[in-house]
Amino acid sequence: MSSDLVLVSGASGYVASQCILRLIEDGYQVRGTLRSLRRADEVRGWLARGRGGMDPAAALSFVQAELTDAAGWDVAMADVRYVLHVASPIPPTTPKNADDLIVPARDGTLNVMRAAARAGVERVVQTSSLAAICYGRDNPNDHVFTETDWTDPNHRDNSPYTRSKTIAERAAWDELPNLGQQLQWVAINPALVLGPVLDRDASASVQVVAKLLNGDFPGLPRLSYPIVDVRDLADLQIRAMTSQPAAGQRYIGSAGFLSMKEIADALRTGLGEQANKVPIRGLPNWMVRLVGLFDGEVRGQTFELGKIRKASSAKAQTQLGWTPRPVEHTIVDTATSLLSVQGSSTSG
Repeated sequence: MSSDLVLVSGASGYVASQCILRLIEDGYQVRGTLRSLRRADEVRGWLARGRGGMDPAAALSFVQAELTDAAGWDVAMADVRYVLHVASPIPPTTPKNADDLIVPARDGTLNVMRAAARAGVERVVQTSSLAAICYGRDNPNDHVFTETDWTDPNHRDNSPYTRSKTIAERAAWDELPNLGQQLQWVAINPALVLGPVLDRDASASVQVVAKLLNGDFPGLPRLSYPIVDVRDLADLQIRAMTSQPAAGQRYIGSAGFLSMKEIADALRTGLGEQANKVPIRGLPNWMVRLVGLFDGEVRGQTFELGKIRKASSAKAQTQLGWTPRPVEHTIVDTATSLLSVQGSSTSG
């Protein structure tokens, strides 16, 4: 147990919420950043539901801070020992201008690390992404990605999101020796983050499960994903926050790799009749590309058809003792929570 103060950026986010819950459970004091303090009561309500109705009370406070505005971060860092820098834009649709993602991801990371250094923070754990590791390679299918790999943001197989995560993490490592004050830095590179949601607007990352449940796909495209449970990701973040050997390291957080068909199979097996809208048949690549001619969001993902991007989390498991749960359990827990949230919002 610890009474140290931990700052969590982007406290209203899907991953940040689970980090806050875990930190409070472990006895930490938590300060969360919000773009507007008007959301403080709403976020506190989500977190209380995540704790079985128990209000986080005195263990949690909020401060206003904006990624692209350096003002506010010095106040946020006061008396903080550790920072979990989770905040980063994840859009529901692909932006027309890549800088809409790249600028806040990069500049926000630099604002956070510079303020942390000025305040004498001991360690910052950055939530990067496998997007900063697994892209920009002509033939990824036969390669097992590790922390030594980096995405080439200029390669054709990229989206604005993968570029933003790569550029933001690169910027952090490049800036670290220039800070003038000692600051320990760790990067966590999670796979597609799934798992229980606390509210109906949880995250763009859970939409792959939500759309399967709702029958939004006419079939199953040849897309595949490395996956990690949001609860296991929170566990990994906190292990990296306190483990002495973790300073200056990157850690991949991935529990396994599933195709869209395997995700659909897990939903039908785990949910039975509740998964009756989940498609069964595959969707040929030519049909997905045809839809992409008229749908920009689909078009932005066609480069992923048939691609396999497997990543090893052996380093996190060996050095930090991290043990993720089976991905099939995560898929079912994601769906069950989505159905619960939808039901409660309908009945309300």
